[in-house]
Amino acid sequence: MEETQFNLTSIKAKTLLSYVKQPDTWFGLKYGMNLYRGCQHQCIYCDTRSECYQIENFENEILIKENAIELLRKELASKRKKGVIGLGSMNDPYMPVEKEFGLTAQALEVIAEFRFPIHIITKSDLVLKDLQIIKKINKVYAAVSFTVTTADDELAKIIEPAAPSPSERFRAMKMLSDNGILSGVVMMPILPFIEDNEENISNILKQAHKSKAKYIIPSFGMTLRNRQREYYYKKLDKHFPGLRQKYIRKFGDNYSCSANNVTQLKQIFERLCHSFGISQQMILYEQKIEEQLSLF
Repeated sequence: MEETQFNLTSIKAKTLLSYVKQPDTWFGLKYGMNLYRGCQHQCIYCDTRSECYQIENFENEILIKENAIELLRKELASKRKKGVIGLGSMNDPYMPVEKEFGLTAQALEVIAEFRFPIHIITKSDLVLKDLQIIKKINKVYAAVSFTVTTADDELAKIIEPAAPSPSERFRAMKMLSDNGILSGVVMMPILPFIEDNEENISNILKQAHKSKAKYIIPSFGMTLRNRQREYYYKKLDKHFPGLRQKYIRKFGDNYSCSANNVTQLKQIFERLCHSFGISQQMILYEQKIEEQLSLF
């Protein structure tokens, strides 16, 4: 795993929980939460790098929301309706900085206290450090999804240079599943000309099956926006010479870039999901009647 130096800066946030546009049929979220700003995993395709998110110094600075836990407690106390809190939308809640500051672990303790459900999306096996508190939250509902775009550890070192390997993610997935936690794969993005082939899709499905994944949430392609595109193309020039030109010819300035042979890839994906007994969508949280009554 690549080591990168980051400036760590503490900030005070005004709010923490954000409402997710409803209905969210993909991830089942009602609220989103980011305890940090910026991400240390440095995936070459990251959409959060896009200009529209206005995150400056994305490549070398992590902002730590020092009052996050205080805000979380205050905001959860004011919520009348339970809903799934998502961790992992704009950055990974288990990037290396979590080892030092532990904001994710502290937040999970507060969430458990207020009995809210969670969906964690990560590329890191560091999530296992919080297994016991996740099991506690699972009395209501807890899901942990691992983003996997390739099962090839060597390719992952190029496209996700500072993230734990896919092998480590799959091992963590199996351990979570063995402990009764709903766990699966977020299979996105699938990079055109790099990952959009039968071998890659098949290998992800096979490893997911071995790791007891209950579901895979797929998307066959990627996004490219201002600033994200420039960074991605620079990395293509370094690691995949000549590939930038294929992107320009096929996609131009398009925001959405579909995988090649997408119909064939979807058929392979669906066939293997059926063969392995893996759902193509996650089991979403449903509020129990006794939880609803307890609010009144």
